[in-house]
Amino acid sequence: MLQLQIKSDSSDVESVKSLVKNAIESEIRSLLRSLEKTNHILLKFEDKYQISSDFFITHWTAENLEGGDDEYVSWAGEIQIKKKLMNALQKLETIEYVP
Repeated sequence: MLQLQIKSDSSDVESVKSLVKNAIESEIRSLLRSLEKTNHILLKFEDKYQISSDFFITHWTAENLEGGDDEYVSWAGEIQIKKKLMNALQKLETIEYVP
């Protein structure tokens, strides 16, 4: 858990808190949209080859794919993108705003 506290001598501290919270919520929405796109791409690969991305990344090589190296790099890259998106989402979604 991450606790976020904003302190200020300024009278508009509530406005600043709202801006920060809205910015974080906007980033979460953006990450969710990106994750949806990445999941769609991964699903296309999984449907095409009838295997999960986890199985692919641990057992397959470029030679197993019709598209060879290009397809391997694309699929593996999307898996890495998904991991990064999930990591960022997890961090942002666990933020607790404290007074």
